[in-house]
Amino acid sequence: MREGRRPDELRPVTIELDYLEQPHGAVLFSQGKTKVLCTAMIEEEIPRWLRGSGRGWMTAEYSLLPASTGERVQREASRGKQGGRTVEIQRLIGRALRGVVDFDALGERTVWLDCDVLQADGGTRCAAISGAYVAARRALDRFGLSKALGDQVAAVSVGIVDGTPLLDLEYTEDSSADADMNVVMTGDGRLIEVQATAEGAPFTRELLDELLELAAVGIERIAIAQEDAFA
Repeated sequence: MREGRRPDELRPVTIELDYLEQPHGAVLFSQGKTKVLCTAMIEEEIPRWLRGSGRGWMTAEYSLLPASTGERVQREASRGKQGGRTVEIQRLIGRALRGVVDFDALGERTVWLDCDVLQADGGTRCAAISGAYVAARRALDRFGLSKALGDQVAAVSVGIVDGTPLLDLEYTEDSSADADMNVVMTGDGRLIEVQATAEGAPFTRELLDELLELAAVGIERIAIAQEDAFA
């Protein structure tokens, strides 16, 4: 099931910076078989409720492309509305990145983050967050606004499968997990968000702490890959 991976082993992470020419920031973020195209665009405009404040804004959109899974995913535009899962995930991406943004340093600008899943094999929301950080950083660098990002952001999934805590769940593991958790952290190890659910029996505080430690190991490795992308 793990393709030979140890329980604490991250899937291979590949970050292709400047994957597209037109966006201010663009990255193809791959983690195992999961591939997410993340772009960042900066507009000299802000929401009406922020005008005159001198502060900026950052927001995100997320989508699963039709051929990203084993069965065709219907485009939400053809249904006339976004699904609840999509809204939840794009709000999570926005919250995650806003956790490290200095909006005064950003000024009255909006950073738009778009995360499109090209291929899904578990952990798409976490890959989107980790990739969105790279795209946002690239875009802000190009505008001379690097100081608007105060720290790194990365995310990873962990879970309990057949009684064993595992790092970075593939789809087959995620779909059969007794408990699963998505963890978002800063580069210096502070927590931004933790989403944990017992899919089967409730789990103990000791297991929760073990999963958080496992997530911290994975996020440290992702943060190194993010930095290497800019080297």
